[in-house]
Amino acid sequence: MKFILGKKLGMTQIWQGDKVIGVTNIQAGPCPIVQVKNISKDGYVAVQIGYGEKKEKNIKKPQKGHLNKIKIKNQELKINVKNLREFRCLPDEISKIKIGDIIGVNIFEAGDKVKVTAASKGKGFQGVVKRHGFHGQDKTHGNKDQLRMPGSIGSQAPQRVFKGVRMAGRMGGKRVTTSNLKIAGVDNENNILLIQGAVPGARNGLVMISGAGDLKIIKNEENKNEKVVEIEEKDVIEKIEGGKIEEAKN
Repeated sequence: MKFILGKKLGMTQIWQGDKVIGVTNIQAGPCPIVQVKNISKDGYVAVQIGYGEKKEKNIKKPQKGHLNKIKIKNQELKINVKNLREFRCLPDEISKIKIGDIIGVNIFEAGDKVKVTAASKGKGFQGVVKRHGFHGQDKTHGNKDQLRMPGSIGSQAPQRVFKGVRMAGRMGGKRVTTSNLKIAGVDNENNILLIQGAVPGARNGLVMISGAGDLKIIKNEENKNEKVVEIEEKDVIEKIEGGKIEEAKN
């Protein structure tokens, strides 16, 4: 299985032949491998990777010690990783993975099917019509101020509300996974993935992308000339022609 972390930039449109499709721009990687977990020590097999940067003063001491174990360019460097996430793997898949290796967008290709996980947009306190799709009551004579009410929530006994009753409350802000999304294009230079369709989460939100296939990693020795490109939201990709990605001109 191959996986990566990224940031949702927004949506745009691209051409594929004579058709225009909507895609989501995601700035993905490069993600250093922070920890490799195994059955003997941790009880399960997983790979922990990091994404993003934050100020060193905002990192607590236990996290600093955890991140100082990363070795990139064959030197011990402090990496101020902002987000850490784990991906479950098979025991055979972690045999060649080491701490400090880098995962980039080149592990994905156009046409791959992926699964995207993110926190959905928070919509605040909402009623039952918007939150659960209730039909509401009839808008007729004699029915006043009850159009979007939930109605009865049960009988008189027992005198309590059962757990799980659909009522008004906070909506959104939960972990959502969307499967079978297709990758429309990959921009290796700017670390951009174009995913066809909508992706859960708000703009600039963290997304977890995973799919079937072999995990390609950049070894420590190959990182001497590695350059991390930070892309702004305005640098979106507008067009794909002949498998070539072109950037929009402002």
